Amino acid sequence: MSSVSMQTSLTDLLGCQYPVIQTAMGWVADANLVAATCNAGGFGFLAGAVMTPAEVEAGILAIKAKTDKPFGVNFHMYTPGAMEIIDICIRHGVRAVSYSRSPAKSMIQKLKDAGIVCIPTVGALKHAIKAVEMGADAVVVQGGEGGGHTGSVASNILLPQVVDALDVPVVAAGGFKDGRGLVAALSYGAAGIAMGTRFLMTRESPVPEATKRHYLSAVTEQIVVSKKLDGMPQRMINNPCLQQLQTTSSLGMLWLAIKNGLAFTRLTGGSLLAMLQSAWQMKKANGLSLGQTLMAANAPMMIQEAMVNGHPDQGILPSGQVAGTIQDLPSGAELMASIVEQAEATLLEFSSRCAHAQVAVNP
Repeated sequence: MSSVSMQTSLTDLLGCQYPVIQTAMGWVADANLVAATCNAGGFGFLAGAVMTPAEVEAGILAIKAKTDKPFGVNFHMYTPGAMEIIDICIRHGVRAVSYSRSPAKSMIQKLKDAGIVCIPTVGALKHAIKAVEMGADAVVVQGGEGGGHTGSVASNILLPQVVDALDVPVVAAGGFKDGRGLVAALSYGAAGIAMGTRFLMTRESPVPEATKRHYLSAVTEQIVVSKKLDGMPQRMINNPCLQQLQTTSSLGMLWLAIKNGLAFTRLTGGSLLAMLQSAWQMKKANGLSLGQTLMAANAPMMIQEAMVNGHPDQGILPSGQVAGTIQDLPSGAELMASIVEQAEATLLEFSSRCAHAQVAVNP
């Protein structure tokens, strides 16, 4: 397929054909989506952060039944089952893990000792530097255009800052959907791109059709950032659920957080004591208020209502701004082929323009 090489330090590190990562969206990045991404030449991450260790293992086995390509697992290192998930990843030879908040250096070292690539996602330059100091082999840096928890600096500002500061592969996230975006990221010095919303809007995505229609009909201006859900900025589609949350009192949000925290604890097989211990660890590691930390369970449980139960007006719809520019639901293979084809065409056109410019300057 390729007449222009798509091999970068990221493809070398992960063993994939193209420098395109499918991110681990909770309730979305299941075994089918991950396998489809990997079979198409990209690299997919299983959304283990909303799974019990047993479900993570089942997901890994399901992926292996559908592809022989390398893939990754995402999970939170502060949760009670984190060590068990690490052992599962090592036992099954998972190629990479991704994570965000509260990594433990000892956990990262255990993964690295087993030959597993560690790729955290960060939204600020200082967090990228810290992640590498903790042992990260590569870093996904998400600009403010990205969906879910996100930073405040746009990708085209943040990305070159991080590239200049680090000696490991940097992956661009936030605002990417196609081959032109891939070429743009590479031009800034990135080793590839990571996409969530674009993969959510594919046929292999398990998101119910009613919810996918909401994403297809969203306009860019409708995809906003709010701190209401857990006190941290999150980008999502402005819908009736978010509008109702915006008018809910602080006490009401705290009560919602307690209910969602208990539900999330039951879902992931933990205990109330373990949940409180994890909350305290998060508070110390991230400098958040206790209220913000306790509210952390709001997001996954309210996202579940839209992504699993198919009630887009009653749940939260995490989304990158790029959703406002997407009008189709291709298969994973069709998406990857179009990205590569457009990237090749863009690179060839750019080379041609440069050649013409040189002739014009030196007639």
